Amino acid sequence: MSKPDRLGASFRDPSGFLFTRDGRLYRQVNHLYAAEYDRLMTSGLYDRLVKAGMLIPHREVDLPPAEPDLAYKVIQPESVRFISYPYEWSFDQLKDAALTTLTLQRRALKAGMSLKDASAYNIQFFEGRPVLIDTLSFETYREGLPWVAYRQFCQHFLAPLALMTHRDVRLGQLLRIYIDGVPLDLASRLLPWRTRFNLGLFTHIHVHAAVQARFADRPIERPKAQAGMSRQAMLGLLNSLETTVRGLKWKPAQTEWGRYYEMTNYSDAAFEHKKRLVAEWAGKLEPKLVWDLGANTGVFSRQAAGAGAYVVAFDIDPLAVAQNYRQVKEAGEKNILPLMLDLTNPSPSLGWDNRERDSLAERGPADLVLALALVHHLAISNNVPLPQLADFFAGIGRWLIIEFVPKSDSQVQKLLRSREDIFPHYTREGFEQSFGRRFKIHAAVQICESERMLYLMERL
Repeated sequence: MSKPDRLGASFRDPSGFLFTRDGRLYRQVNHLYAAEYDRLMTSGLYDRLVKAGMLIPHREVDLPPAEPDLAYKVIQPESVRFISYPYEWSFDQLKDAALTTLTLQRRALKAGMSLKDASAYNIQFFEGRPVLIDTLSFETYREGLPWVAYRQFCQHFLAPLALMTHRDVRLGQLLRIYIDGVPLDLASRLLPWRTRFNLGLFTHIHVHAAVQARFADRPIERPKAQAGMSRQAMLGLLNSLETTVRGLKWKPAQTEWGRYYEMTNYSDAAFEHKKRLVAEWAGKLEPKLVWDLGANTGVFSRQAAGAGAYVVAFDIDPLAVAQNYRQVKEAGEKNILPLMLDLTNPSPSLGWDNRERDSLAERGPADLVLALALVHHLAISNNVPLPQLADFFAGIGRWLIIEFVPKSDSQVQKLLRSREDIFPHYTREGFEQSFGRRFKIHAAVQICESERMLYLMERL
C-alpha cells in the first residue's frame, strides 16, 4: 500500500483533512471533531442532506489513517468528476451555490447544528447541481451565538454576485485574486451609490464593511449587534440573505459569442455533418472525461455526452456559459459541467504554496479533448504558433478532435481584416506537420459544404 498524500488544499481545518492513497480520495476525521461527526451522522441530518442531493455521500472505511495519532475515523467520499472553482462559474452557478449554502444552514439548524464554513470552495457541481463536499463543515448549534460563517458567506457569494449584477459580470474574476472572497470594504467602494437603497446590500455589504473596519483592531470583542443572536434572529438573517441573493439578477448584454451559432458560416448540412463526426468518434473512443475547449453553448459537448462521457464545457464568453448552464438545469443533465475559461490565460495554481487550487493542467488529463472552431482564434487572434498549440493539446489529453479552419474561410478572413497577415505557416500542411510531431492522425475529414477539416488524433 502506498503512502498517503495529503491534499494541498486541505490544511486549514483541525477537524480533519483530505488525502489520497493508491489513487483514491479519503478524508481523515480527527478526534477533535468526533462529537460533531457523530451528531451529524446520528441526528439524521446527513441522511436527509444526501437524499436531497445537497451533500456528497461517503462511506466509513477500515483503512489506516494518514496521521494515526489524530485520527477518529477515515471516510471515503463519492468522487466528483471534475473540481471547479468559483472564478470559473457563471453568474447563475455562483448564485445557485449561494442559495444552496443558505438552505444547508437552515436545514442544519433544524437538526441542532450549524455551518462553521460558508466557503464557495466547499461547493462543487455534482450531477448538474451544487452540493456541499466538506462533511466536516458542521458544528453543534449553540443558542445565542452568531453565525460564524456570515462574513465568509458575504465575501464568497454576496459581494461578487452584487458586483456582477450592478457593475460588470467580469468582476466575478476578483475571486481569482482574493482567494478568501472579495473584501467587503472593496465591494462597498466598487458598488454604485444606489445599492445603499437596497436594504439587503446596505446591511450585508455596506454596513457590514463599516462594522469590520470599526472592530478591526479588537478581534476578541464581538460587536453588540451580533451578541445574543437567538435562533429566530438567525433564521431572520438567513431569510434576509436569501431575499438579497434572489434579488440579484444579471441582465446580459449581447456578447460576441452568445449568438455564435446564429452567425456562423456553416450551412445546415455542414453543421449536421460535424455533429455526426463528433458523435461517431466519441462513441468509438468511449471516453470517460471530455474537455470541450471553446464549447460555446455546448452543442458539441452534448454529442460527446451522448456517448456516455462526462464533459467539462469551457468557454470564455459569460453569456454562452450561462446559456449552457441553464440548459443543463432545465434538462436535468448530469454529465455536463459548463465553466468559464480564457484559454490564453487559464486558471493557474493558487493559494498557499501554490497548492490550494490546482491549475487547469493539474486537473487533467482528459481522455478526449474537443477543439472545434478554436485553432484560428488561438493562432491568429492570439499569435500562438502551431507547434506550441500542439504541445499544449498533447499535455492535456490523450485523444483530440480538432478542427482546422483555413485562411480562405470567411471567419478567418474576418480576423485578418484588422491586422497584417504574419502567419505564413498557417496552412493545412503546416497544421498537419506541427501536430504530426505530437499526435498520430487517425482521420482527417473535410466537413461537407465547407473547406474546414476535422481531425481525430491520438497523442504519441
